[in-house]
Amino acid sequence: MRSAYGVETVRAAERALMARLPEGALMQRAAAGLAAACADLLGRVYGSRVVLLVGSGDNGGDALYAGARLARRGAGVTAVLLAPERAHAGGLAALRRAGGVVGAAGSAEEALLRADLVVDGIVGIGGKGGLRPEAARLVETVRRSRAAVVAVDLPSGVEADTGEVRGAAVRADLTVTFGTYKPGLLVDPAREYAGVVRLVDIGLELPAEAELEALQHADVARLLPVPAAESDKYRRGVVGIAAGSARYPGAAVLAVAGALRGGAGAVRYVGPAAEAVIARFPETLVSDRGPAKAGRVQAWVTGPGAGDDAATVAEVLASEVPVLLDADGLRLAERDAVRARTAPTLMTPHAGEAAALLGVAREEVEGARLAAVRELAAVYRATVLLKGSTTLVADAAGGAVRVNATGTGWLATAGSGDVLSGLGGSLLASGLAARDAGSVAAYLHGLAGRFAAEGAPAGAHDVADRIPSAWRDVWR
Repeated sequence: MRSAYGVETVRAAERALMARLPEGALMQRAAAGLAAACADLLGRVYGSRVVLLVGSGDNGGDALYAGARLARRGAGVTAVLLAPERAHAGGLAALRRAGGVVGAAGSAEEALLRADLVVDGIVGIGGKGGLRPEAARLVETVRRSRAAVVAVDLPSGVEADTGEVRGAAVRADLTVTFGTYKPGLLVDPAREYAGVVRLVDIGLELPAEAELEALQHADVARLLPVPAAESDKYRRGVVGIAAGSARYPGAAVLAVAGALRGGAGAVRYVGPAAEAVIARFPETLVSDRGPAKAGRVQAWVTGPGAGDDAATVAEVLASEVPVLLDADGLRLAERDAVRARTAPTLMTPHAGEAAALLGVAREEVEGARLAAVRELAAVYRATVLLKGSTTLVADAAGGAVRVNATGTGWLATAGSGDVLSGLGGSLLASGLAARDAGSVAAYLHGLAGRFAAEGAPAGAHDVADRIPSAWRDVWR
């Protein structure tokens, strides 16, 4: 599990640790890890040209001390001070003793264009908004250079707690973060600016519950429902699919595919696309009597391709089993009906659907994904899976938001979300809690998308067919 903590939590842990350590020891730990990461990226330190962009905060001090270590190994190191009167005095002295050079921001362009490596120590984790004009000009020069860029703790200009980018920001090839991941390193749009993230352990003691967490293979493997020797199709979970319409029969087929490939013991289908579903999946149990009379299920999926069938969506929401609500179902569902449910509800909007539910522009959701998923979960009293380049899962009760980044741009194809709905429904039917079902579904769906594409276009049916491969990959 990768855990991320907010700025105030990190600062409290740092203060507690510094009270037990000799003065400056914590910064030296961070600088040592930063210098090692820079050396690994350079490959050959001796003779390399390194430029440090140094702000007034502690991460400017980290950059200076790391630069001193690189200078002692034979690198030519130049520090560009954006606030000379407030630069870290100890770090500056260490750099000068090691043979480093200190320059002014106004004359930095030539050094940046010739650099092999640029270390971004402009703004620390408390930074808000984009970079100031002088820093932005330097970062634009870096962009035009061929230098590799290493960010100290997180790229300057991105917001650590939210992942928002509200102006000019550094785009790093590598971010070296200290003590713990910060939410902005795991959530887009900021994640895109971070490049590869390397965590350096500096000995922080952090709370048991994080603010953001990302499941890894081992975590997903522990959650996957595994049939026991005495399992039958009913014990494994029966999922009901109320989806599709005369206009969108394929949505029903793809949702059923996701449910069957996702491990459901059986799938009951209700809707106007029964003929298409049976033709593709003859094992499906089909009913024309509506959700309430379709037979026993452990969970329902409703909404994909539903068109304007509000009555079916309402009937599913009135059931006493977990419900996954997607696509048209998000638009058709009455907010009060969702809020009144006592069984779990898992909503799976993309950014456009989330924006419509919140009454804001899509760009607001895409720019502040953490805030949007938390607000939706609170407003609907439901678990919300916000789809996107990084998928977020938030519970109405609060707690850590789950983030998943296994997906690929190739999943941006018609019907892919329908497959995810069926997969999530099968996991709900198996007995997983809504947050776990959403998190595992997003993880497996992302892996399946990668396996299906393998660098080339793939359709939603290809993604569904690769879900078993994703299971096997997790279990290895």
